Amino acid sequence: MFEGFERRRIETEDADINLVIGGDGPPLLLLHGYPQTHVCWHLVAPRLAGQFTVVAPDLRGYGDSTGPAPGDDHIAYGKRAMAADMVRAMAALGFAEFGLVGHDRGGRVAYRLTLDHPATVRRLVTLDIIPTLEMAERTRLPLAVNSYHWFFLAQPRGLPETMIGHDPDFYLESLLNSWKAPASRFAPEAVAEYKRCFRQASVIAATCEDYRAGLTCDLDDDRADRDAGRRIACPMLALWGQQRMDDRRLSTLEIWQSWADDVNGRPVRSGHFLPEEAPDETAAAIADFMTANA
Repeated sequence: MFEGFERRRIETEDADINLVIGGDGPPLLLLHGYPQTHVCWHLVAPRLAGQFTVVAPDLRGYGDSTGPAPGDDHIAYGKRAMAADMVRAMAALGFAEFGLVGHDRGGRVAYRLTLDHPATVRRLVTLDIIPTLEMAERTRLPLAVNSYHWFFLAQPRGLPETMIGHDPDFYLESLLNSWKAPASRFAPEAVAEYKRCFRQASVIAATCEDYRAGLTCDLDDDRADRDAGRRIACPMLALWGQQRMDDRRLSTLEIWQSWADDVNGRPVRSGHFLPEEAPDETAAAIADFMTANA
């Protein structure tokens, strides 16, 4: 995977970010989600490398990146801190501004980065998410059942970590299989990498902290932006899987239109994992959007 890409490690303020970089052209930052790593882009990144300099990192605490010890306020794993990592990493690579794509938790880091550091983001693509505050406020029974992990992972420190740690392979595979479309398959080498990383106690702890932050400080940051009328100013594209099993009554595009000035979007024939279930369509949509009016 990632043939022709270079692996780098970059120290930020309180994290050590593992990433791969390759290709040629304008910089494009790809952010992964839970419970994965940068490897989720192994089918998309090579398709984009002919037009862009592609950077695919592991978020702090995920994969082979490291992060600080968890704190009681969870701010160390809030999306604001994760976004700051990415800005510093891209600056260290020589990129003051870039295109930005985020899937799942990486999508939450991506829109927070765009709100906090608007001068750095040329165009934003989110994959299969709505803003965290909107998700929290709109969750009803069907969505809560299918998104139970939001509330399980956010339980007090030690409970989810211990339960997941007893059989991390089983837990990871259950998530991948329940969120994909029934006919989709993951590359065995990608799953092996996810398992290798997810078996680490530090990764389990960091990813739980990510979700604790999601229901505490991340909500505070979103609410402050919404109350202040801060919006995403750069052009934005929202894509989502049309074969998800959860409650599709959430209108993804309509919701993003209340947060962004210039946003379009559409479903993709996929489950939750667009980069691996529909790599051709996903890569083409990203490339077309990033080069529009160039």
